[in-house]
Amino acid sequence: MVRRTEWPGDSADSSRAEKELSPQDPAERARAICLRLLTGTPRTRKQLADALRKREIPDEVADEVLSRFEDVGLIDDAAFAGAWVESRHHGRGLARRALARELRTKGVDAELIDEAVGQLDSEQEEETARELVARKLRATRGLDRDRRLRRLAGMLARKGYPEGMALRVVRQALEEEGEDLEDLPPEGF
Repeated sequence: MVRRTEWPGDSADSSRAEKELSPQDPAERARAICLRLLTGTPRTRKQLADALRKREIPDEVADEVLSRFEDVGLIDDAAFAGAWVESRHHGRGLARRALARELRTKGVDAELIDEAVGQLDSEQEEETARELVARKLRATRGLDRDRRLRRLAGMLARKGYPEGMALRVVRQALEEEGEDLEDLPPEGF
């Protein structure tokens, strides 16, 4: 027989705690769920609304609780988006396009996304692309030129960098390293 070890915070424990709180009062349950979820990490209004819906909190109760949490500043999608952009750009090197995509999946409003992603300018984005290429350049030594170009440009593309910028940054890095790129078209392949 396989025995499952339960840890504090497991969904079974969480659900049990929520039900013991006050099964008759959905507003109290909604507040408890939101507070517990916000304790670990900031969340968007949509993420919290989805969690409440999943736990069968009525929509009107959820909306009331979420609005109150916004009023007191516990939910702030604009601050969430700004912090997300700052963290993911500097920590993971993601470009504006990738950051906007991630924020959309988190339910952040398009206007707030534009504002948050607007914190990064083209020069910052290109500088980050250069740093990413510089870190990965050594790992591609020994490969033929075209393969290096594809790998490095592909890495930038997966992080959301525009194709033209990615190819330009990679070409510059390879040229600085002494690679002969004369026979390549100006923008790659």
